[in-house]
Amino acid sequence: MSEGVASTGIPSYEELSSSPGYPQQGDFDRGPIGVIECVQEIPCNPCELACRQGAIIVGEPITNLPRFDAGQCTGCGLCIADCPGQAIFVIHKDYSEDESLVTFPFEYVPCPSKGDQVRAVNRAGEIACSARVVKVLMPRTFDRTVVITIAIPNAFVDEVRGIERPR
Repeated sequence: MSEGVASTGIPSYEELSSSPGYPQQGDFDRGPIGVIECVQEIPCNPCELACRQGAIIVGEPITNLPRFDAGQCTGCGLCIADCPGQAIFVIHKDYSEDESLVTFPFEYVPCPSKGDQVRAVNRAGEIACSARVVKVLMPRTFDRTVVITIAIPNAFVDEVRGIERPR
């Protein structure tokens, strides 16, 4: 069985890195930056509409993969809650000497609180490492999608994309 979204439902690194929505390695040096892990050509463009900086472009046809202009991205994260596929994250590599930040959508209850210790998971939902909740955003404009930021060890920043679902 080959790896990738068509066979496993989880995008492979090759699919992600060749996607027009995935930042180049040097783009991460600027601080927090959006990461679009959308690798399927489906009719969707809420991310384009959500980005006030014009950093995300779907264009015509609406089935285009989103293109990402890292130079326009401020890392605000407004696009995260608007993505129905939960495929957008904000990554801040090297937030500190030892930690990176990952910001992602969270649609489960109970919702963790700032300061909570949680278990971070990879794209497959497998436990990757321990994490600390740094921020929990629940503004009305996010249409009931909570956006969480966690601090994780730097070594896991390319792997972690969420936290363990509460039981």
